[in-house]
Amino acid sequence: MEFLRKICNAIDSFNGWIGNLVAWVTGLLVAVVFVDVVMRYAFNTSFVFTQELEWHLFGFIFLIGAGYTLSKDGHVRVDIIYQRLSSKAKAWVNLIGGFLFLFPGCLMVVITGWKFTYNAWTILEGSPDPGGIPYRFLIKGTIPVGFALITLQGISMVLHSIFQIRGLENKEEHQV
Repeated sequence: MEFLRKICNAIDSFNGWIGNLVAWVTGLLVAVVFVDVVMRYAFNTSFVFTQELEWHLFGFIFLIGAGYTLSKDGHVRVDIIYQRLSSKAKAWVNLIGGFLFLFPGCLMVVITGWKFTYNAWTILEGSPDPGGIPYRFLIKGTIPVGFALITLQGISMVLHSIFQIRGLENKEEHQV
């Protein structure tokens, strides 16, 4: 059991580190959007590169930060029922939901996204627009990576749920 706790702690710590990285990238996105808005309204000009960089950064934040969001229990769910449940009942919902929805969904995206990503990396895909980002393959690479991070955090969530069901920890104990 102690070995499984160490695995959970390692996963939680890793996704905590990823969350910090994503926070810095979010700051970068704010700066890029600010520059784009100033260029557009103050100088009446805009660059394809800047606009593409905005959605590349947003895609990175969304995909790579999803595992961290799961570690903080921040994903959207039907809270009308869930919020009224006991800690043990919530653990059961997380355990069953992990196996019925989270793992199959992530596996489907990783498997189907892998070929999509592989093809982009094989040809070093870039933007089709003149002046666009020449490294579009990089953002496509975050699709399987992001869902692998969610899967990894899902393993931790399921293990924590098992610990809670067995009375070996409280929900508050495992917050990153």
